Order: sequence, then structure tokens, then C-alpha cells
Amino acid sequence: MKYIIRKMENGDIDQVQDVARTSWNTTYEDIIPHKIQERFLDSAYSDDMMRKRLDVSSLYVAEIDGKIVGFANFSPVKEKGEVELGAIYLYQEYQGNGIGTALLQEGIKDLHGARSVYISVEKENKTGTHFYRAKGFDIVSEFDDDLEGHITRMYRMVLTV
Repeated sequence: MKYIIRKMENGDIDQVQDVARTSWNTTYEDIIPHKIQERFLDSAYSDDMMRKRLDVSSLYVAEIDGKIVGFANFSPVKEKGEVELGAIYLYQEYQGNGIGTALLQEGIKDLHGARSVYISVEKENKTGTHFYRAKGFDIVSEFDDDLEGHITRMYRMVLTV
């Protein structure tokens, strides 16, 4: 499968929003109530929020034949070289082809001074937890998170780079 990884641009916002919505609905179908998902997505992936993300974080997209099929969102490098991986989302039909790995690697490569990458992932998200473990992330803690009034059980994971 031929794909390219590149920095996200303003013109990509609509497609990235669709990837986020579709992958969330698929991933969390039996984990988080649909109404909660929609409230979260409407807020976290609004046009304004996406423009802010472009200004303050590093976003990468995976593209196949001109169509965005996935994206990754990294925070700037903080003190002590810590980076927060906010998301790696792919359409389900493109998972398992190395695209998520390529998005992760591209972000890490571009984040100068990064020593560790942190991610918070829903414990019941088996695809996500398996992916991160396979990439060398270790679980450092477990915690409850209040997502729009719905309590989720989360893993806090870290990758030393």
C-alpha cells in the first residue's frame, strides 16, 4: 500500500475531522456512548480547535491517492524532553499496513530534543493499547477520566526515544 506522510495544512481540516469522527465511532462503539462521543468530537475537532492545533502542535497526515486516511497530533517538546501524543487515528480499513507506525516515527523524528513520548489511551481500546505496546510504550499508570460526564478507565503510557 503506497502512502505518504506529510505535515498537515489548513486545507486538510475537513478530511482530518472525518478521520477523527469515523475512527472514534468505530473504536469506541461499545465502550463510550455515541452521544458522549459526538459531544467530545464536536468540541475537540471543531474548526476553531483544529486551527489552534495547527498553530500550537505538530500534526501529520497519511495520504493515499490524494485522500487523507489517518493523522497524528504531537505537542511541542516540553521541559525534560517530554512530548504528548494527542492522537493517532486511522480509518479502520487502513490499519495494520504500517501507516500508524509511520505517523509515529515521523512525529518523533521531527521533535528535536524529545526524550519521551506520553499517551493516554482508553483501557478497553484493545487496538490502541496493542499498537502502543507493540511500538515499545510501557504502561506507567492507570486512572479514571471524566469524558463529558462518562467515566473511562485510562492507561498512561510512555515511550523512551
